[in-house]
Amino acid sequence: MANVFISHRRTDQLEAEKLATEIRNAGHTVWLDDWNIGLGDSIVGRMNEGLEAADYVVLCYSSSGVDSEWISREWMSALAQQLNGAGIKLIPALLTGGGPPAILADIYYADLIKDWSGGVAMILKALK
Repeated sequence: MANVFISHRRTDQLEAEKLATEIRNAGHTVWLDDWNIGLGDSIVGRMNEGLEAADYVVLCYSSSGVDSEWISREWMSALAQQLNGAGIKLIPALLTGGGPPAILADIYYADLIKDWSGGVAMILKALK
């Protein structure tokens, strides 16, 4: 099963946790900030550990955008690794709205707003 890092905006925490739970229930290992960063932990250190272990980064498109400093670092890191031939893949998902940054506009994404179950099924099919 795959190691999956969920990249999302804090405003979408409930939806991101719902998605993470479904992916975990399918047997994958999921990194989600609220599950993996504890009181007293280094936020950056724990995020780095999660990204280093990830086979996939699910980038959750948000009605709040995907250009905050934290989420941008997560998806940009995954994209750079993917483009350099590392074994990581970026999987975009329309979680609460918004859309992709220009550099990701050509990447097909799962639409969880239109069809939650169908979108989750697409994500699970992409995870190998």
